Amino acid sequence: MKKLFDYINSHSAEGISEQDFELVKKYFIPKRLRKKQYFLQEGEVCKYFGFILSGAMRQYTLDEKGSEHILQLAVEDWWVGDRESWTLSKPSIYNIDAWEDTELLLMSHANLLELVQRFPAFAATKKMMDDRNNIASQRRITSTISSTAEKRYTTFLDCYPELAERFPQQQIASYLGMTKDTLSRIKGKLMR
Repeated sequence: MKKLFDYINSHSAEGISEQDFELVKKYFIPKRLRKKQYFLQEGEVCKYFGFILSGAMRQYTLDEKGSEHILQLAVEDWWVGDRESWTLSKPSIYNIDAWEDTELLLMSHANLLELVQRFPAFAATKKMMDDRNNIASQRRITSTISSTAEKRYTTFLDCYPELAERFPQQQIASYLGMTKDTLSRIKGKLMR
C-alpha cells in the first residue's frame, strides 16, 4: 500500500499522515488479476474503481463487427473503472481487462464518498484526479477531431512513453483511432 500512500502525498498539498493512512487503507480491497482476466465486462455495473499497483490494463468497447475500440490504457499508479457505471449504478458499455498480471487496490463508490468527507488529503487527491481526467479527455477529443494521425501518435509518445513500451502496436493504434497499418506507416516515416 506504500504506492497509494505516496500517490496521495504527491497529489495533495497537505498530504496524509501515516496514522491517517492506516485508517484509509481499510477502505481498499487488494485484488489480483491474471493476464486477460476481466475487471469489468460489458453489461455489468462497475462496483469498484481500481488503483493499479503493478501491471497493465485496458478499457475498451466492441463494435457490431467485434472490433475493439480502446478508451484507456493504464499502468502503475493509474486508476481504472467505468466512471459513468460506477457513479450512476448503470450497466457498463465497456470491458476492462488485465493486459499483464495486475495487482490493484479496489475502492467502492460509498467508500470514496466517506474518504473524501473524512480525509482532506484524499479529497484534494480526488479533485486533482477529476481535474486531470477532464483535461485529458478534452485534449483527447480535440486531438481526435482535429489532428492528423501522425500528430496523434507523436503526442501519445510525448505524453505516455511508458504506454508505448508496454502495449503492442495494435492496442496503441486502436487507442489512437487508426489501423495498425496506418500506425506502421507513421512509425516507418518517423524512423527515416
